[in-house]
Amino acid sequence: MKVAGFTFIRNAVKNDYPVVEAITSILSICDEFVVALGNSEDETEALIKGINSPKIKIVNTVWDDTLREGGAVFAAQTDIAFSHISPDADWAFYIQGDECVHEKYLPLIKKEMEDNLTNTRIEGLLFKYLHFYGSYDYYGHSRRWYRREIRILRNNKAIHSYRDAQGFRWGDRKIKVKLIDAYIYHYGWVKPPAGLKNKLRNFNLFYHDDEWLAQNLPETFEFDYKNADRLIHFTGSHPAVMQKRIAATNWNLNIDLKQLHKKMTFRRKLLQKIEDLTGWRVSEYRNYIIVK
Repeated sequence: MKVAGFTFIRNAVKNDYPVVEAITSILSICDEFVVALGNSEDETEALIKGINSPKIKIVNTVWDDTLREGGAVFAAQTDIAFSHISPDADWAFYIQGDECVHEKYLPLIKKEMEDNLTNTRIEGLLFKYLHFYGSYDYYGHSRRWYRREIRILRNNKAIHSYRDAQGFRWGDRKIKVKLIDAYIYHYGWVKPPAGLKNKLRNFNLFYHDDEWLAQNLPETFEFDYKNADRLIHFTGSHPAVMQKRIAATNWNLNIDLKQLHKKMTFRRKLLQKIEDLTGWRVSEYRNYIIVK
């Protein structure tokens, strides 16, 4: 069994993405790792090369900055990385620059790939998610946050990244997947308020035009955490690769969690209660088909 990891990245230093931690969190179970390295204005290339692994293959790319609708540029870059995976790889393990896998899940993930290698009904593996928010001590848990996504795929070039690179499709159809008991730790929203303000503005450059940004996210806007809905205190451990970054944290999450929850509409509170009691997320968007 041969496993290839892949990701895309641009301006990781400028935007404070833990891309080194992302890559190294799964590198041990990958035989090769493809990085689509976008045209950066910082030291991102040196950062990637500093991992100093013969498994890593860098593919230099130039982002089309005119793609400013629906995050299409993210899907385009994902597809470039995927296309450079060696033909003899069986599985492709996708991870974004702000995601990590805890080392405790690696044996299980590897076993799932081995066990399903010849089971052609399984076209990908579906992961659960923890979305950390504002701090490494809290994660968002509500209908606002997606619960699951495909992160391991068959190495079939009929597969392509879908919409803004959150998921994948096989041609025009959804991919048939197995849900596994492993989590992706998502750290994209772990920043101080000033950092999250910059993240929102930079992120939305790839979704909206300048007029929309000026109206909705002007330079003067203040980030207030209101889009979290509900935060839950995290009592577990973070991946070992994240420990240095966590130790360097120099801010505290200043937010009233009870007031945050009160801002949810009655409908959202009701649907959340149903999910909490039954595990069923009513009308959940699923860009995949779970195979039992």
